[in-house]
Amino acid sequence: MRARIYKPPKTAMQSGWAKTREWVLEYEPAEKRVADPLMGWIGSGDTLSSQVRLRFPTREAAVAYAEKHGIAYEVEETAERVIRPKAYADNFAFGRAENWTH
Repeated sequence: MRARIYKPPKTAMQSGWAKTREWVLEYEPAEKRVADPLMGWIGSGDTLSSQVRLRFPTREAAVAYAEKHGIAYEVEETAERVIRPKAYADNFAFGRAENWTH
């Protein structure tokens, strides 16, 4: 049983950064997903990979949980977000590189 520990990215449907500050422990699939012959739905008998997602406030807490329970894990590091400060007045600056159009 392997798991991956990562910080989830912001989804395209969000404008805010909610639920991206915590770390997630998610199990890798143990068996292949197959189509149901009657309905055609895709699924498997593995409930750990499809239904269990554990959330932790810090990376260290997630790693400690995995080590305590003997779960092999892989940590995916995320790049830190760079915020460039901007001011509205920069649109009208004298030394602006592009012409202001309107």
